[in-house]
Amino acid sequence: MNSNKISKILTIAGSDSGGGAGIQADLKTFAATGSYGASVITAVTAQNTIGVQGIQEINIDLIAQQIDSVCLDIQPSTVKTGMLFSNEIISLVSDKSLEYSWKYLIVDPVIVSTSGHKLLQDEAVNSYIEKLLPISYLATPNRFEAEYLSGIRVNDIDSMAEAAKKIYSHGVKNVIIKGGHLADKKAIDILYDGNIFLDISLDRINSVNTHGTGCSFSSAIASFIAQGNDLDQAFRLAKNYVWKGIKESYSIGQGNGPINHMWDN
Repeated sequence: MNSNKISKILTIAGSDSGGGAGIQADLKTFAATGSYGASVITAVTAQNTIGVQGIQEINIDLIAQQIDSVCLDIQPSTVKTGMLFSNEIISLVSDKSLEYSWKYLIVDPVIVSTSGHKLLQDEAVNSYIEKLLPISYLATPNRFEAEYLSGIRVNDIDSMAEAAKKIYSHGVKNVIIKGGHLADKKAIDILYDGNIFLDISLDRINSVNTHGTGCSFSSAIASFIAQGNDLDQAFRLAKNYVWKGIKESYSIGQGNGPINHMWDN
């Protein structure tokens, strides 16, 4: 591959010591889908397949230095965020997005881990709504994150649609709500662009190895968009990538294992 042609993406997120989610999942996904990934670490977690045992936020000045270091040299075409953790970090990312004119800012609003551990300070939800969503190209909340951002109880596709409309009203250009946590035989995700809905459903796979699916899904979308796909196509490709990753997963640890990011390699 010509190094001058490869798509360059920046992920701003937390580190998962277990390797299944966060920065680690993002970088694996970028590589598996043919893009180059750079990273800015916002927090370090002590984490495994069973849960999150500890979180340490990175100094805000060092986060800013990481962003500047990557953007001034590598100049990523697309930026994806994961765990931002605090008001201060969300504000910094918002400011840097405007400073560097990020065209494709893809926000995965990480609020609660699969194991139920809170990964965002309570007061920071409003910062997402007021500062980050209005300048974002796409937000990709799961069912529970959509409830936090919309105030709407999400339990079926109709309520997913209502929540998507509400989140869209905060200023983000596009919303994808992931329905993997719904009690349904199909795994349904919906995209709303302010005019129409597009839903994609695949058969639900009976597997406990779903750790990092949200991170991997939004990272795959970022990668496919950076490569020139429109959002509808990137959505389809990312959905298939994660579905295959779950189908071809393997057990790591004693709890919820990761997807197999390299199933096509």
